[in-house]
Amino acid sequence: MELSVLQTFVDVVKQGSFAAVARERNVDPSSVSRAIAGLEEELGVRLLQRTTRRLSPTEAGMIYFQRIAPLVEEMQQAINVAADMSGQPKGTLRVTASVSFGLKCIVPLLPDFSSLYPDLIVDLVLTDATIDLFVERIDLAIRLGLLADSTLIAQQLMQTRYFICASPQYLKRWGHPKLPSDIENHNCLLFPLSGFRSKWRFRDAKQQESEVLVQGHTMISNAIALQQCAIAGMGLALLPNWLIGEDLHQGTLVNVLPSYDVTATEFSTAAWLVYPSRAYVPLKVRVFIDFLKQFISS
Repeated sequence: MELSVLQTFVDVVKQGSFAAVARERNVDPSSVSRAIAGLEEELGVRLLQRTTRRLSPTEAGMIYFQRIAPLVEEMQQAINVAADMSGQPKGTLRVTASVSFGLKCIVPLLPDFSSLYPDLIVDLVLTDATIDLFVERIDLAIRLGLLADSTLIAQQLMQTRYFICASPQYLKRWGHPKLPSDIENHNCLLFPLSGFRSKWRFRDAKQQESEVLVQGHTMISNAIALQQCAIAGMGLALLPNWLIGEDLHQGTLVNVLPSYDVTATEFSTAAWLVYPSRAYVPLKVRVFIDFLKQFISS
């Protein structure tokens, strides 16, 4: 009984789909189905109940899954430990990040990382959805903002800070806000998340907090697109430091209210490195974490 077959069965139960597992492995769904059928024949018991709408474990299948899933993980860890003894990371490193953070902060670093570790394949999944690291077999996730309590391990990559910014052209035409309340009279570029699209929070030098209702004619679900609209003079935007640091330095965008802290949710936010809670962190994950920390300042 091969480990790869057992891993396939575990993944199918977790994802509830032959097709999902096949897409992840870039194989035909029929090959996944054949692997499960072969396992069932070898065990002499039906493990999965197949219908036209769903795929679920039988009672025997669930018992089998609960017993072997931890063993499969332990065996995979043993393989990782043995492989890491060579001192050179190999295999596939599966990483996920939001689209904007990935394009701005991760993708530019990949050429140098690949040059350092030519035997390592980086599978970068850019999505704004919070995906399940176990189900999607993600080695490392970069997540922004507050983290929900979980069994995952997290360490801070960098602190994040938000700015209300606008182009010099916009401010010349429509005026420069002096107080947070002035923003109510401006066109704001909105992000379709709670807080970002309705009100922005401010904190002054005396730690006094206030909220301002915002409105605008443009709402976009991508931070880079909002950045480009702000540069084009379309309005005020609330954007993070990792995205607009260069724009503020070069003057293509202006920090509109520099004497205030501003946010849409919490004033203390960060970008986090998140990975499955395992006793052993593979070398491929460790070297990528160290690489990111070297080039992405905290």
